[in-house]
Amino acid sequence: MENMKSLADQLRQELTKPTDKQVKKQRKAEKKFEAAILDAILAFDTSPNKSMVHVRFDEKTVRTMNQFKMATSVDVSKLVAFAVKHLLETQPELKTIIKHFIQNNDL
Repeated sequence: MENMKSLADQLRQELTKPTDKQVKKQRKAEKKFEAAILDAILAFDTSPNKSMVHVRFDEKTVRTMNQFKMATSVDVSKLVAFAVKHLLETQPELKTIIKHFIQNNDL
C-alpha cells in the first residue's frame, strides 16, 4: 500500500525533476563563464613583476583564496595581482583620484 501512488503524485514527481537538457545547458553556461575568467587569470603574466606588497586579508578571504589555489593551481599572489589590475582597469575613477592627488601634491 505504501508504494502505491496516485496519478497526481506521479505527475508532481515528474514535474519537479529537471530534464537532462536543462541541467546540461546550465552546466555549460557555468563552465563557459568559469573558463573565461580562469583563462584570463592563467594567462596573466607576473614574471616581469618584481615589487612585493604585504597585504592583510580577513580569515574567510584567505581561506577562499587558498581553496581557489588548491582547485586551480593558481598562486595566490598571481590571483591578487590579477584582481588589482582588473579593478584598476575596470574602475577608471580610481585612476582619476590618483591623478588628482598627484596634481595637488606637485603644487
